[in-house]
Amino acid sequence: MCGIVGLFLKDKTLEPQLGAMLSEMLVMLTDRGPDSAGIAVYGASTKGKAKVTIQSPSPETDFAGLEADLGKKIDAKVKLLAKSTHAVIDVPADKVEAAREAIAELRPSVRIMGAGEAIEIYKEVGLPVDVVKRFDVTKMTGTHGIGHTRMATESAVTTLGAHPFSTGPDECLVHNGSLSNHNNLRRELVREGMKFETENDTEVAAAYLSSKIAHGQNLGQALESSVNDLDGFFTFVVGTKNGFGVVRDAIACKPAVLAETDRYVAFGSEYRALAKLPGIEDAKVWEPEPSTVYFWEH
Repeated sequence: MCGIVGLFLKDKTLEPQLGAMLSEMLVMLTDRGPDSAGIAVYGASTKGKAKVTIQSPSPETDFAGLEADLGKKIDAKVKLLAKSTHAVIDVPADKVEAAREAIAELRPSVRIMGAGEAIEIYKEVGLPVDVVKRFDVTKMTGTHGIGHTRMATESAVTTLGAHPFSTGPDECLVHNGSLSNHNNLRRELVREGMKFETENDTEVAAAYLSSKIAHGQNLGQALESSVNDLDGFFTFVVGTKNGFGVVRDAIACKPAVLAETDRYVAFGSEYRALAKLPGIEDAKVWEPEPSTVYFWEH
């Protein structure tokens, strides 16, 4: 069943509240997916700097000394900030790929959740309220973010199986539904050089969009392509460094609600996720049309 939320801020004065607002939205949809939860937040970027979010099943062991080991390995100054089972590592922007390769060599059990100039991703098995608390999401600031609470139907309940999935720089996707042609698409994307961590169909959808963007499409064009190329039932909410997009399949049987004011755009699988947002009583509220792309950019 799954629950999705998204929030794209137009009003900069709301940015300190982004984490708290997203957290409340996600917790409201707990009964749509109690297996695992995750959230991606787009914060301020620094020129020449990038962030790599990692996860470990044994953070006490894996994170100990990693800052020094990684800095030495890539010959650059890095900074690691641990949050429970996750950590965000600041690296020079031109060292992201080197850092990814070095992390895999230095700490084989560590998994990379996402990387980019602005994105941080936190996801774990458990209820949304516990995941939010675990990573202090309510204290996070940013310009936009998306979240997901999962009810697994076709794959195991694991941290790696939780959403969001990120397969490109500053890109991530959350999904409610099921894709029927994900195995064929995975094979095509592997031939292009894409690597996959799971058997989850949502990771394939994320990689599909990353591939389209890498080949020159913008977010809106990539989402339009997905309507024709992806088979199944789906609602996607997607984040990029500057953008936020929504699309549903042609049948549009998965629930979705959008709301827009002069201060924000918000998405929820159900209206109750939006009910406590400031000024929601004056918002334009509508159900996204089938096979129709909606996206906003800063």
